[in-house]
Amino acid sequence: MALASVLKRYVQRKGNRNEDWKEVKDDEKEEFSKLYKLWKGPTKDTCTTYKAIPRFYYKLPSEDELLLQKLREESRAVFLQRRSRELLDNDELQGLWFLLDKHHTSPLVGDEQMINFEDFMKVSDLAGQKCKPFFKPSVFAKLLQSDPYGRISIMQFFNYVMRKVWLHQTRIGLSLYDVAGQGHLKESDLENYILELIPTLPQLDGLEKSFYSFYVCTAVRKFFFFLDPLRTGKVKIQDILACSFLDDLLELRDEELSKEVQESNWFSAPSALRVYGQYLNLDKDHNGMLSKEELARYGTGTLTDVFLNRVFQECLTYDGEMDYKTYLDFVLALENRKEPQALQYLFRLLDVQNRAFLNVFALNYFFRAIQEQMKLHGQEPVSFQDIKDEIFDMVKPKDPLKISMNDMVNCGQGDTVVSILIDLNGFWTYENREVLVTDDSEV
Repeated sequence: MALASVLKRYVQRKGNRNEDWKEVKDDEKEEFSKLYKLWKGPTKDTCTTYKAIPRFYYKLPSEDELLLQKLREESRAVFLQRRSRELLDNDELQGLWFLLDKHHTSPLVGDEQMINFEDFMKVSDLAGQKCKPFFKPSVFAKLLQSDPYGRISIMQFFNYVMRKVWLHQTRIGLSLYDVAGQGHLKESDLENYILELIPTLPQLDGLEKSFYSFYVCTAVRKFFFFLDPLRTGKVKIQDILACSFLDDLLELRDEELSKEVQESNWFSAPSALRVYGQYLNLDKDHNGMLSKEELARYGTGTLTDVFLNRVFQECLTYDGEMDYKTYLDFVLALENRKEPQALQYLFRLLDVQNRAFLNVFALNYFFRAIQEQMKLHGQEPVSFQDIKDEIFDMVKPKDPLKISMNDMVNCGQGDTVVSILIDLNGFWTYENREVLVTDDSEV
């Protein structure tokens, strides 16, 4: 009986202990919830600021939500139309010029009319509500130069207004092609924009319609090569407006553009035909693609085999051959070697070890091919040690044993370094720079 009593008392005590443990766990959970809510902060239901701050993020409709997509497109179209109506039209710009001319402030500076701040504000009151954003004191201060009477040039101010109106018009025009409505254009969006722009550019009237697709590809590649160096597949509309490429493209509206200007403009018909013609000339087997052997004939035909191997290792190819789009990136990089985007493209090819810097091994790896080409042409090879020291002296890298991408850009000699390593003709030009300078001075 004594054993039975002991067991009963033990079972009774254990039951009480379980109840006490359960209470402890409940208290712990309650305390944790209090601390977690305190750490997380107020919720949407408890915080009053949620009612004051407007919602700023709206999830984009998915592909199967056709009604929401259509609603979004229509809303954006209405918004852009409203913004377009807010801009000054030609008649309103002419009216503004008439008011500025009428209220100019004497005396003239040569033939240029000037206006002081008082008359500036008078014109603001007369010009109407649409002109108000241009008549700010900050605008007047920006245009104020060294006039002894504290005036600004009427012509400079009017050009400022014209530029602003043009930028807004162009932004609205580009935004119409922004299918996602996120402020950037994909490659297909920009292709559609340029394709529809071609008929408005008199300098492109001579292009055959069969060449349009190649012209569009040529034009679009420049935008994406320089404005999308990370290859995200999209460029910001803001970046397109900020760069000079759109100005170069719209310059083709001028019917009296000189031959020299056209040849230097990447978007002109002669330039596009030149680049495409070079591509066709290199394509000896006429399969529409370039092999390494065909690309080796590019330019003066003095690019090294080592460099060309790296091009086909790193760049997008199809069965070991390069298409026109990849060729355009190659041409843009070699024709603009001073630009950071071109140096980034070429640095990736030179970084044979994929270590984000060039060391003595990488420099020697490429320069050996230059030495071999010199032997083939019957020239005495230059010592690599001398060239290595000259390159490091030119670049002046932060780390004396490594050349980074930033070092190449900041030194201002990156294009020279690249030419020394990849092109025999470029190396020869560098080696004979003093002789060439002397010849030029004599001429």
